[in-house]
Amino acid sequence: MILDLSRVLSEQHEPIEQSVPVEMDVFQCEMGSFQLVKKSLISLCVSYAGDKRLTITGKGDITAVIPCDRCLTDVQVEIPLDFHKKVSVDPEGADETEELDEANYIDGYSFDVEQLIYNELLVGWPTKILCSEDCKGICNVCGQNLNEGSCNCEDTGLDPRMSVIRDVFKNFKEV
Repeated sequence: MILDLSRVLSEQHEPIEQSVPVEMDVFQCEMGSFQLVKKSLISLCVSYAGDKRLTITGKGDITAVIPCDRCLTDVQVEIPLDFHKKVSVDPEGADETEELDEANYIDGYSFDVEQLIYNELLVGWPTKILCSEDCKGICNVCGQNLNEGSCNCEDTGLDPRMSVIRDVFKNFKEV
């Protein structure tokens, strides 16, 4: 969705307060493609902050289907979006030392809400996804999901070269 910033940047500096829908159904990034199953409206407020700068705030929730990092089972993960940004709409006048956010979603008087949401999803993406805290993962030999049952693969046991280190840990446990 593209919002027109001409009223915000005009002499009256009328703020935009609007609830906008999330139009993307799939989040695509270097990690892969992830289905977005629930998308709340994003309450968005764009106001003039003086000297060709804007303040953009927003709040909403998105639920994505992400595979578990251990067993690859699909997990629905809620990603809250809550942002407060200060951006400059004057590319030549922006001082490099100022604390302004990147504004690749603003082009002249056009504000690309989908690009902002994409950026916020990228920043807020969880680093570790587990279907449960005690997820057992998959067998590294046959690929059986160990949460659903054990497999008949041979237990490789510990490497005999590690016995010295194992003995050190046993000695410290007894103390």
